[in-house]
Amino acid sequence: RLEDLRVKLENEGLVNISYVVVNHQGTYSQRKFHLLKESVSDYITVYQQDEQQADVWTTLNGNKDDFLIYDRCGRLVYHLGLPYSFLSFQYVEESIKIAYCENKCGNCSYTEPDIDGICENITKKADEKLAEIELQPTGQHSHHHDLHRHRHHH
Repeated sequence: RLEDLRVKLENEGLVNISYVVVNHQGTYSQRKFHLLKESVSDYITVYQQDEQQADVWTTLNGNKDDFLIYDRCGRLVYHLGLPYSFLSFQYVEESIKIAYCENKCGNCSYTEPDIDGICENITKKADEKLAEIELQPTGQHSHHHDLHRHRHHH
């Protein structure tokens, strides 16, 4: 699913995003490392923690299955836990887009100059999708969480 999201975002023009999966440092997880590695593409880095090192997740106040989304300047823009980190919802995707397109944490000198067109497009598309959903006579369109659900089926 993460690879699908990566490809989708790349097709929308969101390039140069780094995706890193951090494996648990326990022996059991280390033994499963190859399975984890095989289930993602080469574009997604799988990082194996050493048993001796300080646990990355503890350091980041995170849990298994969390998503931490950083901007170009390495600032944490979003920290999503379950259920928001399920990729069947749009929270991770939206969070990446916001981190990519909006200066949530103030300006960053690494922002790419040609980003405006792409981001304008993304917001426009999101608005169009919302408008499209509004027009559907489902009788449920006023609920925000339903929007997310319908939006996912398009």
